Amino acid sequence: MPLLSTLTGAVIGITATLIADRNRWRREETRHALEVRREVYTEFVSALKAAGEEIRAVALGDHMSESARDAAVREAFRSTGMYTASERLWLVGPPQVVAAGNEAFHSLRRIRDAYAQGVAVGSAEDAPLIAQRRTAMAQMRGLMREDLGIGPLGIE
Repeated sequence: MPLLSTLTGAVIGITATLIADRNRWRREETRHALEVRREVYTEFVSALKAAGEEIRAVALGDHMSESARDAAVREAFRSTGMYTASERLWLVGPPQVVAAGNEAFHSLRRIRDAYAQGVAVGSAEDAPLIAQRRTAMAQMRGLMREDLGIGPLGIE
């Protein structure tokens, strides 16, 4: 009888330890996944902002020809790391965040294409594109904040 009690106690102790270790591992994995998403979201939003500023700066500059402007605007977009940041988002983001990020990305590409074709910064043709981008960015940020467990800002 004492041997059976000892064995039962050992089995209970080992089982409890295994369950506690597994629960700790799950919490650490969840925390790590959240941190990875936070880094990817920050990288993506930063790349979107940088690309927007770069293409705007190029569009405001003087260019010898339309083809030179087109090439300069497209190179400014590419040089910001936007495509790499986008791919990282596609790999780790949940579907709703990826969809919103994709919309923000495409809204910026529409601006890029307009600037490449000669649309002037601040023009009547530019205004609806900027409004679409702001809406897409606000939607994306809201979903990212929600995914990270952060409440809405209420200022966008």
